[in-house]
Amino acid sequence: MTDFTPLRSVLYMPSSNAKALEKAKTLPIDGVIFDLEDAVAPDAKPAAREAAAAAAASGEYGQRTLTIRVNGIGTAWHDDDLTAAAQAGPDGVVVPKVNTADEVRALVDALERAGAPDHTRLWAMVETPEAIFNVREIAAASDRLAVLVMGTNDLVKELYAEHVPGRAPLLTSLSLAVLAARAAGVAILDGVHNNVKDADGFLAECQQGREMGFDGKTLIHPGQVEAANRAFAPSEQAVEEARGIIQAWEHGQGSGVVTYNGRMIENLHVETAQRTLTLHDAITALG
Repeated sequence: MTDFTPLRSVLYMPSSNAKALEKAKTLPIDGVIFDLEDAVAPDAKPAAREAAAAAAASGEYGQRTLTIRVNGIGTAWHDDDLTAAAQAGPDGVVVPKVNTADEVRALVDALERAGAPDHTRLWAMVETPEAIFNVREIAAASDRLAVLVMGTNDLVKELYAEHVPGRAPLLTSLSLAVLAARAAGVAILDGVHNNVKDADGFLAECQQGREMGFDGKTLIHPGQVEAANRAFAPSEQAVEEARGIIQAWEHGQGSGVVTYNGRMIENLHVETAQRTLTLHDAITALG
C-alpha cells in the first residue's frame, strides 16, 4: 500500500451520538472527525470527549483516517479535550480557529507534553480573516501540522458575506489557503456544504474545490460521501492518460522530444501523471 493517504471525504460526526459513531464504521469515508465542538451541547461535552477518545483508540474503523475536533483555544473544555485526544492517539487532532503560527507551535507543544504519539498530527482550521492573512505562516509553522481545514461557515460570518452559488465571496480566501498548503507541502480540505438536500449544488462545490486544488471535502451528512469520493478521485480517463504519459516518457527518453497523443510532454506533465496514479493506487488500496 502506498504511503499516500486519500482524504476525499472527511465526515464530521457528533461524538455525543453513539449511533453516529457506530454508523461511521460502515460508511465509505476516507476520514472521520469525531466532533467535540459545534455538534455537541455544553453539558454533553465531557461524555462526548470520553466517547471520541474511545472510538479513536478502538481499532474498529478499518483504514479510515480518524481525527478528533477539540473545542477552541481559550474555551473551558480545550485543555482537557487536547489532553484526552493526545492520549487516545488518533491520526489527527483538529483545532478550530487557529489564527497564528505561534498558536500552531503552542498546540504542538501541548500535544507533545500530553504524550501524543508521533503519528498524531495537528489539523488546523482556517476560518477567520486573521487566519487567512497568516495562512502561509500557519501552514509552515511545524512539521507536525499535516492538514489545513477550511471553516467556510465561520469565514462567511466573519466577513459579513453570504453563502451564494459559486462562492465568490470566499474565492480569495480559498485560493490563498490552497497556495499556502502547497507551498508548505501539507494537505488541505474544503469546507462543508450546508444544504444536504441540494445535491446539484454540492456536486458543483466539489468540482470547484477539486479544480482549485483541494485534496477533499469536509462533510456533514452521510448522503454526501459517495459524491465527494467520486469528485476528488481521478476518472478512468485521467488514469488511462496518466499511464500513457508515463509510458511515452519512458519510451522516449534520450530522443530529445516526447509526445503523447500529439502533445509535447515535459517533466511537469510526468509529475502530474505520477500524482494521479499515486492517488488512484491509494484509493484502490482502501478497497
